[in-house]
Amino acid sequence: MDAPAARQRWELENNIPGTSSGEDIDALFKYDEQEQKLVQQQKPWSKDPHHFKHVRMSALALLKIAMHARSGGNLEVMGMLQGKVVQDTFIVMDSFALPVEGTETRVNAQAEAYEYMVDFVDTNKGVARPENVVGWYHSHPGYGCWLSGIDCSTQMMNQQYQEPFLAVVVDPVRTMASGKVEIGAFRTYPEGYRPPDEGPSEYQTIPLSKIEDFGVHAKQYYSLDVTFFKSSTDAHMLDLLWNKYWVSTLSASPLIANKEFATGQIADIAEKLEQAEQQAGARFGRFGGGGDKGKKAGEETALHKICRDTSKLAAEQIKGLSSQVVKALLFNARVSGAAPPALPPPAAVATGAAAMEH
Repeated sequence: MDAPAARQRWELENNIPGTSSGEDIDALFKYDEQEQKLVQQQKPWSKDPHHFKHVRMSALALLKIAMHARSGGNLEVMGMLQGKVVQDTFIVMDSFALPVEGTETRVNAQAEAYEYMVDFVDTNKGVARPENVVGWYHSHPGYGCWLSGIDCSTQMMNQQYQEPFLAVVVDPVRTMASGKVEIGAFRTYPEGYRPPDEGPSEYQTIPLSKIEDFGVHAKQYYSLDVTFFKSSTDAHMLDLLWNKYWVSTLSASPLIANKEFATGQIADIAEKLEQAEQQAGARFGRFGGGGDKGKKAGEETALHKICRDTSKLAAEQIKGLSSQVVKALLFNARVSGAAPPALPPPAAVATGAAAMEH
């Protein structure tokens, strides 16, 4: 698979439409300062905590975020989003990384990072890039896209002083495992606001060690629908970045690069199974009947969630194994007069895939 074909597949998996979609995508990059000042004066988000509902992000910004998050490994990284707002939609045109130090569980921007951000924005305006900072992004390596308690506090403060402001979370480890960028966009509710019961949200795998933090703060924010676009103006930069991204992606094996993540997921699933068994045993021993009496309508059982986690892990491993077979066929192709490459027989691949499914 050559670079253009690989990029086309990446755009397809992330639902990035082509430049010939019929919409004038280049118009999204036009920045009207008077229009944005009017929005700042009207402040429609102050009347409706759920005002913003959509995010449209350029493919260039998406790729830069994915590359930055991946470069951090198991450490969280942070950056800023540049763009504008149009009605109930954030338009993210570009992004840039911040020079901050992160840990495996949090990332904090110090005074030097804020100075860097101000200098970067001022420099951009000096070269006819007037768009403002409209949000921030950071990574959650291996534990999904959601806002922790610290993230909620940071976002609440940003929305108080820098509105309109958006929070984006990306998971580079799961991105490597699935091939699709795992990304989420969020806004926090004002302090004291009680959101209406919206029913169960879209399910995502949360490690057992993070479930408590996830559950405690889940009602303090809401997610926005994220779509992507690609214009002719950023196509050249995307080409340059893609050559670097594609080489690193092609040379990396998800099975090897994410082996610690996969091992951790298996251990996490085992802990969840043990916990579910203990809870089920306690309920059955206490009431002598089913254990779903306290469950809300439409809510999944713990065992059902574990089954979904297991199926997702198996699918990622099968995809990683398949990609290795394709790479072996591609790069170990027999040259004229050379011996054929040693590949695992199809039966062995099928047996391994069947074993992971069970």
